[in-house]
Amino acid sequence: MLRKWFVWLILTVLVGQAVLPAKAWAAREPLIVGKGAVLINGRTGEIIWSKNPDQKLYPASTTKILTTLLALEKGNLDDIVTVSRRAMQQEGSAIWLQEGEQISLRDLLYAVMLNSANDAAAAVAEHIGGSIENFAQMMNERARQAGAVNSHFANPNGLPNPDHYTTPKDLALIAYAAMQNPHFREIVASKTFNIKRQDPAALTQLINHNKLLWRYPGANGIKTGYTVAARQCLVASAQRDGEEFIAVVLGSEGRNIWTDCTTLLDYGFNNFKTVLAAKAGEKVGEVPVSEGAKKAVAILKEDLYVTVPKDQPLPSWSRAAHLLDNVQAPVEKGQKLGEMVLLLGDKPQARAEVVAESGVAKKKWASFVTSTGQVWSEYKWWFFGSGGMVLVGGYLLALARKKRRQQRRFSRYYYDDSEY
Repeated sequence: MLRKWFVWLILTVLVGQAVLPAKAWAAREPLIVGKGAVLINGRTGEIIWSKNPDQKLYPASTTKILTTLLALEKGNLDDIVTVSRRAMQQEGSAIWLQEGEQISLRDLLYAVMLNSANDAAAAVAEHIGGSIENFAQMMNERARQAGAVNSHFANPNGLPNPDHYTTPKDLALIAYAAMQNPHFREIVASKTFNIKRQDPAALTQLINHNKLLWRYPGANGIKTGYTVAARQCLVASAQRDGEEFIAVVLGSEGRNIWTDCTTLLDYGFNNFKTVLAAKAGEKVGEVPVSEGAKKAVAILKEDLYVTVPKDQPLPSWSRAAHLLDNVQAPVEKGQKLGEMVLLLGDKPQARAEVVAESGVAKKKWASFVTSTGQVWSEYKWWFFGSGGMVLVGGYLLALARKKRRQQRRFSRYYYDDSEY
């Protein structure tokens, strides 16, 4: 009896699985081996799914995402970099640069992102920052600008250091910022690249360590990483049919790093889509302009996209405009006037910058008063000096006239007296 009941239970489960729609199974939560993970929309930066997003973990060579982004923003790809002894002596993966070797910044960055070359990362850091230590400070500043506030970077390559850490969420924000840079996207999407070296026998052919570029449909980046302390790390991105997702996994084990990231990317593509919630140029409101000829019209700077579940009705969003109370004339076209927040209930879903639709000039009287004030401010001491000179000159002139009158009276008296 017990055996029949067990067989009936198994058949019921199997039949239930067969008749359930594929969507129900696709929407299941991803099972991830890594200690921490985040999936974000590569078009909007929204976090879709996470596991321990704020846990501090070692990033290993995924650090080089930030290194390359900073170098692209601060340097020139055609710069020629001279390799130092310190850069040459970096441990771990390398392209075996030699002290005094000269190589372009472009070739170094390809070596950093494809071959994960620690020596190339150090050479880049010294070229951009003057020293590895100063470059690390620049990295931390740039990370904070991207919203990565729970990270600290001590070197440009991710070599083990207790003071070098990030979180899955922070690394996702850094990766999102990096993928907005066209040169960065071009580098990380390259499967291979040939660099120019002074030594004909030196390594010149680079092969990307990111295996997903060959294995996963639509894969277009971005960086692998491994140290004993960090374990397996990977930031992976893919683009299909106008959708793009970025998966971050830290602290995975062995080959699980690849299945962790593909599971996350599949989860994104199977269950979510990006929709246009508001168009660039839409009027948001008006902002008073002090001394201005009119109010400034506030519009959306760019299209506003949000992530929504597939095969479900679009949610009913509300909008909240946070505009400046007042701005000073003149106002330039495109000047920031605030932001618009898209809300689902009371939860913010997305934000967009709001700018001035057109310029607002000063009123004519205000311009006159302002210009007069500027003239007075700049030349007041000249006015004071000139006024003082006029007063002194007038006083001296009055004294001279008085003296001449006295001289005339004396002359008349002297002449009249001589007649007797």
